[in-house]
Amino acid sequence: MTAEHPSTVSPMTTTTANPLKINEIYLSVQGESTWAGLPCIFIRLTGCSLRCTWCDTAYAFYEGVDQALDTVLDKVASFGVKLVEITGGEPLEQEGVYALMEALLGRGYQVLLETSGAVDVARVPKPVVKIVDVKCPGSGEEARNQWANFEKMVPHQDELKFVIKDREDYHYAKGVIEKHALAGKFTLLFSSAFEHLNPSDLAEWITVDRLPVRFQLQMHKYIWPTDTKGR
Repeated sequence: MTAEHPSTVSPMTTTTANPLKINEIYLSVQGESTWAGLPCIFIRLTGCSLRCTWCDTAYAFYEGVDQALDTVLDKVASFGVKLVEITGGEPLEQEGVYALMEALLGRGYQVLLETSGAVDVARVPKPVVKIVDVKCPGSGEEARNQWANFEKMVPHQDELKFVIKDREDYHYAKGVIEKHALAGKFTLLFSSAFEHLNPSDLAEWITVDRLPVRFQLQMHKYIWPTDTKGR
């Protein structure tokens, strides 16, 4: 998979939209998903109603500055990269994110959306690659999973991410995959919760069970110090 996926959205002629509360916009290397390793522009929106136990971006809960859509688009264009990820916080909690996604698609960007799985994804434009979390018990937020989102995702395009904190989370994730017949429908990403589960343990569980998932590390956490913003 590369960053050259075609967009079916026509260029927009207007960028009038609700302002966005932006935590940070930066260029880095994509650290997760099937797009890992590619240069990517990250747009981190402020705000999230979840409080996952292993969250590494709590600074995005409240910190941010209101920016007009045109300002955000100009900043993105200045980096000269065509792969963009919208993340948070929880980006879908801001109404302005929908105009942002449409505007980016209209300008020829490949757009990824990192979302918690706790918000309905029905309004997300189809060409946007949705990377949807499934919250396991170790997150403390498993009750917030919106199972109906599975029916609103695009098969063989969108991705599901499970952050695994312990053996209980692993068995929970296996049960979700089986119950909802997810294998072969979406890319299934398994990550060990950083500093909670040894990655080698998760890798062993997956291989012993021959589980049809993609093991991944959060690459950026191994490249830069864990308290580094804009990484």
